[in-house]
Amino acid sequence: MWQWISNQIFKMLWLNNLAGKFVQLFGISLDSKLGSSLQFFIFDTVKIFILLSVLIFFMGIIQSFFPPEKTKIILGNLKGWKGNLLGALLGTVTPFCSCSSIPIFIGFTTAGLPLGVTFSFLISSPMVDIASIILLMSFFGAKIAILYVVLGLILAIIGGTIIDNAGMENEIQDYIKTMENASVFVEKLTWNDRIHFGVEQVKEVASKVWLYIILGVGIGAAIHNWIPES
Repeated sequence: MWQWISNQIFKMLWLNNLAGKFVQLFGISLDSKLGSSLQFFIFDTVKIFILLSVLIFFMGIIQSFFPPEKTKIILGNLKGWKGNLLGALLGTVTPFCSCSSIPIFIGFTTAGLPLGVTFSFLISSPMVDIASIILLMSFFGAKIAILYVVLGLILAIIGGTIIDNAGMENEIQDYIKTMENASVFVEKLTWNDRIHFGVEQVKEVASKVWLYIILGVGIGAAIHNWIPES
């Protein structure tokens, strides 16, 4: 059962077969370099866009349940290694991108969260999330995905612990320390709001990365069949 899920859902072998049949419609043999490259290009491009869209949509919905204000409340009651562990784990289900790190850092700091907990969260959040786990499983298998998650969490916990023990609180700029902690709860979102947020997240990310995906897969297709291994 797991093998079928791995092959048909994560690796999408059905899509690879479909891409091969599409290439053959034009009379191109899949045994030729051109046919094999076209199958690789079509399969990987469509696969990446499907995975990207589905994962970003669901991660957007998950993120709507964990706005920064709620995350601050959850993390605010723990310190030390327990706080670092929870911060790293919570980062996996609250996939804030790296561009959000500075405002989240300021918000957490003004709320009085320990620096170690804050950094464990900030290291884990853009690096280890459900989307990356599923993508890694689809391309490299479950063992690599699990190893990536474990190493990512360890790095986040160690990073937070180092920052915590280094006593870096004095290095924070004074204007951040004196900022008012504006703990304002947003209004409760409906499921329609969450779905709309997920769709908007997909549109925003896809509009930024589609060209790079096509170029990257195109280069990969060329290397895959046209450049000799040795």
